[in-house]
Amino acid sequence: MNAEIIAVGSELLTPQRLDTNSLFLTDQLNGLGVEVTTKYVVGDDRERLAHTVRRALANAEVVILSGGLGPTEDDVTRDAVAMALDRKLVFHAEIADQLEQRFRQAGRTMAEVNRRQAFLIEGAEILPNDRGTAPGQWIEESHAAIMLLPGPPHELKAMFTRQCLPRLERFVPKLVILTLVMRVAGMAESDLDQTISPVYKKYENPVTTILAGDGDIQIHLRARSATEGEASALLAEVAGPIELLLGDRIYSRNGEPLEAVVGDLLSKHHATLSLAESVTGGWLAQRITSIPGSSNYFLGGFVAYSKKLKSELLGVSEEILEHHGAVSKETAEAMAIGARRRTGSTFALSITGEAGPEPSEKVPVGTVYVGLADAAGCLVVHRQFFGDRARIRVFATQMALDMLRKKCTLVAV
Repeated sequence: MNAEIIAVGSELLTPQRLDTNSLFLTDQLNGLGVEVTTKYVVGDDRERLAHTVRRALANAEVVILSGGLGPTEDDVTRDAVAMALDRKLVFHAEIADQLEQRFRQAGRTMAEVNRRQAFLIEGAEILPNDRGTAPGQWIEESHAAIMLLPGPPHELKAMFTRQCLPRLERFVPKLVILTLVMRVAGMAESDLDQTISPVYKKYENPVTTILAGDGDIQIHLRARSATEGEASALLAEVAGPIELLLGDRIYSRNGEPLEAVVGDLLSKHHATLSLAESVTGGWLAQRITSIPGSSNYFLGGFVAYSKKLKSELLGVSEEILEHHGAVSKETAEAMAIGARRRTGSTFALSITGEAGPEPSEKVPVGTVYVGLADAAGCLVVHRQFFGDRARIRVFATQMALDMLRKKCTLVAV
């Protein structure tokens, strides 16, 4: 069974307001086995909203509208849905009386305009709202269930949980949706898709989605079935061949970020880590310490941005800096070895590079060197990244974490 969500309100089409209700509703619907296929944001226009409702009803069995149930002229949801269904709006005096009583209890006089909220679409069930003045509405139209919910999140969540979920549980056939998220490092999106598309294109269920970020790709597999066991079997049928093709480039099978995976590996091996950062300015340390419990394995780091501090804090020799430059294999190596020596950590990572926008060293913008030091020595890897300053720095931290992950996976500490 599919659902479509319509967020109503011209304010949602501005940079100042964000529709968060649809995220909550999607999570709740997925828990019932309902797939959300489309989301709309529609301004305060009756004709346009009515057209959107008709289109949603043609494609989905569950349609939810949020917002536009207030008392003012720009609250058009009731009118638009009535227009789309070709039903009348019916005034309910008992609803108006209840609204007026709520205003009296608050020591206020109800404005005449609030009586607009006492109109129900013909055949609708009222959804009481104990957190606001806008009642919701539940309508069944041939094959579909339509819900009109208030826009304020605290009102919508309470109404959906108390009023809509019990009705949906009776309306929706039992179905389970399971999602498997694999995260991949060290591959371009096009290369990954070329590698795994022969597998996932064979299947309509599970559905495969590839989401690309800076240095990080997520593969989402979503399976729908009557039971959890059947859904799990469908996921395994597709995930197994994908895992064989990608191997150790998959760093997470439960959606965890790379810094969490690395933290688990360090904890497992009772290993410690220190950092020496230049181009990333502490960004790598921020990622590592964002994980609860990171104090068990992270000793600390150095943000040695200038050549002077690279020399004084990390022991990078003036000869290396003069002959090879601050952005070089030799400097990255000396930084990692220096951080490990100063802290006594099991591992030390170093990052030096040029993020731009204009080069300060005689190297192209996007040049990055990452060093990884341990008791066996120091490995330095060079990469040339493209993009703006922020993107280059994210790629650099992702590269460093992935180097450490592979080291921890392959070597017994």
